[in-house]
Amino acid sequence: MSLTCLGCRLANGQESSEIVYEDELVTCLLDIDPFNEGHLLILPKKHYLDPDELDGLTGAAIMNVSSEMSTILKRVFSPDGITMIQNGGIFNDLRHYHMHVFPRYEGDGFAWIEPSETHNAKERLAETKLLIVKELTKKGQPE
Repeated sequence: MSLTCLGCRLANGQESSEIVYEDELVTCLLDIDPFNEGHLLILPKKHYLDPDELDGLTGAAIMNVSSEMSTILKRVFSPDGITMIQNGGIFNDLRHYHMHVFPRYEGDGFAWIEPSETHNAKERLAETKLLIVKELTKKGQPE
């Protein structure tokens, strides 16, 4: 844990927040700037930035809690759907791994915006597959 990291402080109860669930690995709390009521953040208690840094137990804990919270959000808010999203690298504004889980409603204004330039990615699907499979076999197994 890093005392200079807001995510670490939130996950470890050292900052004021509305915690709805926690265990020894993760904390789940309400987002202070929610897209919709019930917008949750799931943060590991140990400092990580990106998903590829997570150890297996923490990654599994995050996925298990996201599934459980999805079920609860459906019961409490009766949404049209649930969105789960995680932003990595320079797009992680908290600079601490966190997964958003929030209820969605038809017409709520939240949108996935397709990039204007895909750099011909659709036409290179087979080539892209080979690049990824080659890297996987080089390492033996996904880490």
